[in-house]
Amino acid sequence: MRTTVWFLVLLALPFAATAEESLLDHPHWSLEIKGGVFTPALQDWSRYYGKDSMPAYAVSLAYNPLRQVSIGAGAGAMSATGKAYNQRSKNPAGEATYELNPVNVFVIARGVRHEEQWLVPYIGGGWTRMYYREMITGQETVRGNADGYHVRGGVQLSLDIVDASASTRMYADYGIRNTYFFIEMEHSRVIERTTSLDLGGTSYSGGLLFEF
Repeated sequence: MRTTVWFLVLLALPFAATAEESLLDHPHWSLEIKGGVFTPALQDWSRYYGKDSMPAYAVSLAYNPLRQVSIGAGAGAMSATGKAYNQRSKNPAGEATYELNPVNVFVIARGVRHEEQWLVPYIGGGWTRMYYREMITGQETVRGNADGYHVRGGVQLSLDIVDASASTRMYADYGIRNTYFFIEMEHSRVIERTTSLDLGGTSYSGGLLFEF
């Protein structure tokens, strides 16, 4: 994880070196809210739960030491309901519910050079702890956690430029200086030690980023 963190910080330095002076007085905090779909890496997952993916939601808070660098933490929630099968007869054996709750610590490098920039690309990654729970009708609940990593990337669209008047009201009412809409792809790899199963996967999401 340390290698990933330092790589992202070093990647952001060229952006910081060429940034305009106006970026020096930048928002130091950001709140991110997003939702989308998560496709687990587990084999045969779709057989039990009927789909390749499940809904995913997350929220995170970050500190921005530079305009181009964010360091933060976040948590998410994912769940799906399907059918359990008897290992011998292969017949349905009740309802199954699968839940994942990832906790991420991350560094993000953003390609922002000036405040009038419409689109801002970014990449990031860091450490992940995945809490899991599987409940099958008539059986004992299985739960635990495992550690791994994640990488992500996407693009942010400045809503301040799209609607300047709304941006002014947001700052006056809530102290929010910048608002972005973003789309993102994230991949995680989290190996559970006792079973060697990968609890990670790939997610596609969209959301809002508020800077204050």
